[in-house]
Amino acid sequence: MTDDPPRLVRELVRGRDRAALATALPGPASEAGWPYASLVLVAVDHDLAPILLLSDLADHSKAMAADDRVSLLFDGTVGLDQPLTGPRVSLLGLAHRTDDARLKRRFLARHPDAELYAGFADFNFYRVAVERAHLVGGFGKIRWLSASELMPAAAKPSLSAFAVAEDEIVGHMNADHADAVQLYATRLLGQPAGDWKMTGIDAEGLDLRCGGMVARLAFEAAIAAPGDARAALIALVTKARAHGH
Repeated sequence: MTDDPPRLVRELVRGRDRAALATALPGPASEAGWPYASLVLVAVDHDLAPILLLSDLADHSKAMAADDRVSLLFDGTVGLDQPLTGPRVSLLGLAHRTDDARLKRRFLARHPDAELYAGFADFNFYRVAVERAHLVGGFGKIRWLSASELMPAAAKPSLSAFAVAEDEIVGHMNADHADAVQLYATRLLGQPAGDWKMTGIDAEGLDLRCGGMVARLAFEAAIAAPGDARAALIALVTKARAHGH
């Protein structure tokens, strides 16, 4: 397992755009509490809280209305010859509806097609307040982590600053530096060429999307504040251009 399990959890969670959501089904005493797992689209906030957009008609929404305890499994084993040697993490937390416009924007930036139904009366956004995580980094590499361990203490003061600055940074990169975004995806991450867009940025890296593909590009070192993003993004462009020669 990496020497920094919390960092591995953060990269796993931020790098995925879907997860398996486990809830406890409501019902008569003989049926209540049955575990129920379903596939959901997910984005995550700067503090690693998952953001969901769910229909009130879905069984998992009805389950959460009766019992707000949930678990989300993020799978980092795709493409491995031996999947059980790869990393995966389950986040455990409490799910509650949210009307926070910023969280809605972050989810829809990650999942632009969801704009088609996000405004329907029977769809609602949820924020999951994480309480702990169960990380499996491969055979025998297992660890429980508390919510306080998942985010470095030094990063917490900057979370709100990144949340405020994110829309401007992402919009500027996509509008004025689309070529740089393509270089990030193709030269640094080895992704196929396409209409890649930046969908988010935080202290440790940036999120990209092209059609049904998502990618995560980590900074070489975490940045302390949004004002440091420009230098970090320029450094990545320089590295990408050098990588092409």
